[in-house]
Amino acid sequence: MNGRTKVLLALVTFVLTACTTPGRYSQRIDSAPAQTPRNVATEDAVPRYEPETMRANKPYSVFGTSYTPMSHKAAKSYSAKGVSSWYGQKFHGHLTSNGETYNMFEMSAAHKTLPLPSYVKVTNLDNKKTVIVRVNDRGPFHGNRLIDLSFAAATKIDMLKTGVANVQIDVIHVDKQGNKTIAGNPVNKKPASKKSENWYVQVAALQDKKRADEIAQGLALLYQVKTHTPFETGVFKLRLGPLDNEDHAIKLLQEVKQNGYENAYKLKGALGGYSDN
Repeated sequence: MNGRTKVLLALVTFVLTACTTPGRYSQRIDSAPAQTPRNVATEDAVPRYEPETMRANKPYSVFGTSYTPMSHKAAKSYSAKGVSSWYGQKFHGHLTSNGETYNMFEMSAAHKTLPLPSYVKVTNLDNKKTVIVRVNDRGPFHGNRLIDLSFAAATKIDMLKTGVANVQIDVIHVDKQGNKTIAGNPVNKKPASKKSENWYVQVAALQDKKRADEIAQGLALLYQVKTHTPFETGVFKLRLGPLDNEDHAIKLLQEVKQNGYENAYKLKGALGGYSDN
């Protein structure tokens, strides 16, 4: 075999190998998981202060379009309406733009220009359901879509069947001192009522104090109300309140149930002495 023949064989081998080598993703078309595990997140992501990931916040180009990510300061008052999509099995287990591993069963999202990481409240404008997600990826780069939600987040706001939904997204900003804003508006800390009896919404009862406090922090941000986790009858009872009046409790209860806490109920009384309603 002469030198020219060896070169030709090497080129043929390279071409055949390149044609048969699989791409980055094993699936060509995205899909929901074949089986849904029991540990799918149902609670909102809990916003906290996180510094920007420098390498993930540099200008970049995709499909000939250039994007310049915002700083946390610039994104603090960000609020926008648009179309949301979701991504699942095809991308599960692959690296996000933030260098983390994408887990479709956690409350996360992708956005083209928000700083990574950041937190946003997503409201499905078609059914008013909401979810708080942590943005740790770039996208979507399909049409004029605004945000790509994880499978878990899409499930919570009930958009899996439609595939897309009209949404509003509001950035939740937390500074180093723990001060929080939603779309630039400070999270109000309402003073407790001076009345001897107040209204509350009990969301859940948990045995894990740390978990109860984490969920309470997320709900306090989402609904902008105080929370309590008193230890009673062997469990930590997560309660929202005190609330202004019964009408406020009824309205909040409806929102809480729409967001997946179907066993929630309202109650009245002073801390330590409640009656169910």
